[in-house]
Amino acid sequence: MDFNQDNLFGQIEDLQELSFIERPVRRYLKTPEEIERLTVDEELNDIERAVFLLCNRSHQHDIVRNWGGGSVASYQSSRSFSSSQAYGDFNREKIVFQKSTEDISSGQDVQRTSVIVNLPNLMRQNTSETIRRVVPKIREVLHVAGVEMQLAAAVSFLTILQEEIVSIAAYIHSFLPIILVNLDHKDTVISNAWLETLLTVINALPKETIRQEILSPLVSKAQLSQTVQSRLASCKILGQIARKFESHVLQHSVVCHLTGEMHLHACSGVYHIIRIKRDILPLVRSLCQDVEYEVRSCMCRQLEYIAQGIGVEQTKIAILPELVELARDEGSSVRIAAFDTIVNLLVMFDNDDRTQIIFPLVMMFCEKSFKADETILAPLSHQLGKLCHGLSGNLTDEQHLWFLDFYKKFCTLGLQHENGQSEHLTQFYAAEMDAKYGSVRQNCAYNLPAMILFIDPKCFYTELYSTFSSLCHDPETLVRRTVATGFHEVIKLLGPSVHIVHKELIALLQDESLQVLDALLDHLPEILRFIISGGDHVPTENKVHIPDLIPALSMAEQRAATSLKWRIHEKLLLTFSCLPQVISSDQIYYKFLPIMFRIMTTNNVLPVQRASARTLCVFVRYNRKQEQRQEICSKLIEQLGQGKSCWNRLRFLDICEFIMDLFSKAFFCKYFFLPVLELSHDPVPNVRIKFCYMLPKLKSALKLPADKHLLQQLDLCVRKLLCQEKDKDVTAVVRVITLELDRIETSVECEDMEKRGESKSVNEKKLASSFNKDGKKRNKLGRSRSLGGCVVPPKLISDKPMMKLTTTSNSQVGTATKNALLFDGTSQNHSLSSVGPSNMPSCSRFYSANSNEQKTNGSKEILPKKFNFICAEQTHKKQWKGKAENRTLNGRKGAFYDQSFHNVHQ
Repeated sequence: MDFNQDNLFGQIEDLQELSFIERPVRRYLKTPEEIERLTVDEELNDIERAVFLLCNRSHQHDIVRNWGGGSVASYQSSRSFSSSQAYGDFNREKIVFQKSTEDISSGQDVQRTSVIVNLPNLMRQNTSETIRRVVPKIREVLHVAGVEMQLAAAVSFLTILQEEIVSIAAYIHSFLPIILVNLDHKDTVISNAWLETLLTVINALPKETIRQEILSPLVSKAQLSQTVQSRLASCKILGQIARKFESHVLQHSVVCHLTGEMHLHACSGVYHIIRIKRDILPLVRSLCQDVEYEVRSCMCRQLEYIAQGIGVEQTKIAILPELVELARDEGSSVRIAAFDTIVNLLVMFDNDDRTQIIFPLVMMFCEKSFKADETILAPLSHQLGKLCHGLSGNLTDEQHLWFLDFYKKFCTLGLQHENGQSEHLTQFYAAEMDAKYGSVRQNCAYNLPAMILFIDPKCFYTELYSTFSSLCHDPETLVRRTVATGFHEVIKLLGPSVHIVHKELIALLQDESLQVLDALLDHLPEILRFIISGGDHVPTENKVHIPDLIPALSMAEQRAATSLKWRIHEKLLLTFSCLPQVISSDQIYYKFLPIMFRIMTTNNVLPVQRASARTLCVFVRYNRKQEQRQEICSKLIEQLGQGKSCWNRLRFLDICEFIMDLFSKAFFCKYFFLPVLELSHDPVPNVRIKFCYMLPKLKSALKLPADKHLLQQLDLCVRKLLCQEKDKDVTAVVRVITLELDRIETSVECEDMEKRGESKSVNEKKLASSFNKDGKKRNKLGRSRSLGGCVVPPKLISDKPMMKLTTTSNSQVGTATKNALLFDGTSQNHSLSSVGPSNMPSCSRFYSANSNEQKTNGSKEILPKKFNFICAEQTHKKQWKGKAENRTLNGRKGAFYDQSFHNVHQ
């Protein structure tokens, strides 16, 4: 490259021209006018803001319309520019202006799109105002809207219907016309979006609305004069409408069409139905014979739903001839659609139709596709199992054998054959054909359970075992994966003959592809249990050979461990938890427990470590040998709980959580409670934090009084953490967990609970008996008060220091029982402050029969000494005063003793 001065100056001039182009763009985008145009007043409510944004689009059209008022001469200055330079500058300025207007328009489109997306929320806030003001503006905007706005509108309209924000009548009036108008949009993406919305809306519309608003315009839109897009939409709409109407209505229309009879004397509603419906079948026939193969294929796939609408008899008359003709169509996609529709409608055809029409048609279709048309091999192989199962009851032995041979050919399509034809095929076909053949064999593997039913499971070994074995060893991974996915269905069908497929199971477990193993793991526990048991009534010699199973599982674990697909490894380890139901505990102890320990101590993936820890706990749970259990527990404590690595100690805490879930509380407290408490002073803060999160579970695992010493150890541990912990994160966790520990109640053993229940019932009986006696004496005191006008104060202090509290009503009995007012050894720690002075009875009634009860019952409930002292002092004062003073105190003594009782507890 020549870097002389002229070239450099030329490059500088070019750069100056580029800067001339860019500068106006930056300056124009930052003008205050445009910022003001895209600014919305904050004081507007949601609906007013939506209307403003939808209407704010006229200014830019005025700019574009009025642009260019100046002439080319206006761009010329006093300098001597040539005309070409002037026109060049003019064109550059025009490009700049167009780009700036596009940017303005895009900003306003974003605002309008946001309004349309938010339309369901506006409808929820104010439905009437939104329909009256916003929806008409949206209808105007959609005429010139882009793709994003149209798609947003289709989704919003569908959301409004699905969430039932408005009634069906309001939806039909406001939204359905917009959907139907935009259905004919020129853009295929937009029209397909509105079509999907309409197909969903049809399910919710009334039948009369469908007839008037959809069926009537559909007749004209399905004509050959319309576009292909319009005719394709008509096909899908016809299929959707057919599911909506009852079969008898469609049958009536079919009869009217076939016989040409019109019941003019019927009522107007029925006549309207017949008049609209009589055009359906001619419309269907016209679309089935359309000149475009896309339309014929689309209409052919809708015949299934139309047949379900018109019923069995009319399907045989009107639909079956069309299917036969479409199955011989020149377009492969049309033939595939016809074949799929025939298979799906087999249940609607009788035995004669299946034998005389369907079977010859299918046989011709299969032979032609196998020899000449390889494009339909994959769709044909996918429906083959369903076809054979549907025709199995109407086939002769020869026809039965023909379908079986045809299936076997599909299973080996593209593979090597003994006659040497494979070399010719390999040379003749390219890689694309190999992929198609692989998809055919994959479909055959998918249809394998249906073919087993087709031949009878008893004949599996003689008829299909070799084919099944070849599919399990197929060179394509997808084929083997499909076999592994349906392997559990195969063994269920085989039943007592499940031992036949033992080798294939081992082969799939040892498969080199982890995709095959992943597919097999989904149902591996079910497969292993079924194979080991061999069904309900199977001899022992038919059970699987365990020495072949254990190496296969070990090899599968090694392949998963060495790969980077740790999720498959985790899935496999979790699946190993079913092994106690399959193999013995000794085999698990010697073969799989070392694997679990190795994974927990060496693997670097946390989910894999946790999966192995849980599986190991399951192994210990189902191990019935006490020596092995103790050895495993001690090994867990030594290698993990007391290990040098903090990761091992963290895994030990995970194992303790799994043990609390799988084992009894006594087992955990016996072997793991104290080792877990030792981690409270672990040097690593993360271990202490994880330990703190386990404290609630630890307290819940204890039972009193057997675990009283463990509870003391736990309390001491928590106190040390609160007092001695220096790490701020651990301290914060401890404070939160301590509050949760206070809300957890320690469970009590059953014997202690029974004793407490018996003592509580005895106390309640005593309380009820004292209530009865007090009730009688309370009545006597009431009579004496009414006769004499004054009451002699009862004796408050007896010779014995025993006093029993009695109540005067049933509600007070219950309150006293619930609040533990009995001052015995079990409830002295309860406070009596909850019983206020207003709820306490008067003193004369509260202690009316105190001395008598103590003599007869010998109550053990004792009042506090301070209470007895105050009562004695007040009694002495009352005895010292005269009779007149007693009369004066008679009205207020109850309040006095209530206050005294309240002061005692304060």
